[in-house]
Amino acid sequence: MKLLLNLFSLLPLRVLYVLGDLFVYPLLYYIVGYRKGIVRKNLRLSFPEKSDGERKALEKRFYHHFVDLAAEVIWSYRATEDDMLAHFESVNVDKVEQWAAQKGGVIFMLGHLGNWEWTAEVQHRFKRPEMRHYNVYRKLNSRSADRMMNAVREKRSGEGSNIEKNTLLRHLVALKKAEARFTLGLIADQKPSPRNAHYWTTFLNQDTSFLDGGEVLAKKFDYVVTYVHVSSPCRGHYIARVDLITENAPATAPNEITERFARLLEANIREQPELWLWTHNRWKWQRNG
Repeated sequence: MKLLLNLFSLLPLRVLYVLGDLFVYPLLYYIVGYRKGIVRKNLRLSFPEKSDGERKALEKRFYHHFVDLAAEVIWSYRATEDDMLAHFESVNVDKVEQWAAQKGGVIFMLGHLGNWEWTAEVQHRFKRPEMRHYNVYRKLNSRSADRMMNAVREKRSGEGSNIEKNTLLRHLVALKKAEARFTLGLIADQKPSPRNAHYWTTFLNQDTSFLDGGEVLAKKFDYVVTYVHVSSPCRGHYIARVDLITENAPATAPNEITERFARLLEANIREQPELWLWTHNRWKWQRNG
């Protein structure tokens, strides 16, 4: 897989898009039908107000974006900073640096929306040299795929920027002792396991459980918590706007941060629903088990 990554990353992004349109999208959507049943179920339950035709059009837009996402991740492996500046824009970076100066850590809570792999690009927009960005990740089942994704991420973010979730607490304690200034990217819209489904709310018209790890960490270490709002004005261009959730996490009510994240994510998805990862079997488990 590393060899293929090296070969295809040599191609311009527009060429990768063309290859995706001509070969990958038809294969994925029409022939393989990758997770099409899950996508259709998720869209039907999330948007009951839409007609069958509207949901079908949304479904196709999603699969096109899904293929584009793969092309963009491959292309970014060799992309220069000037290349990325033309495709990824960060808003409110100056505020992030101010929050980090006050509290040390700033948590970025985000969903599988847009090109979440590019969120780490924010560190290249920081003006303060001591600022770092870290990504929290869960190992993929495929070792080769896991190695490839880590290679891509560390190519853009630097060695040591990816923190496996099982070692996260140890890293945060070390960063606290070192009085480091950093941001921490947490993708917080995954489906929790039944034993970790601590908080439930209505999300996209469905009873939905959410991970509360971001809230727990923010309260424990007194970090600033933000939501990364993502939009895509045109193909291959993303705008990541960092919006404040709270500067005083320990003072918030139980589940307040997690609920706020759910509401912001839902509103963000409704703006451009094709940008969310609908192939995820998000509502596999119900509250009653």
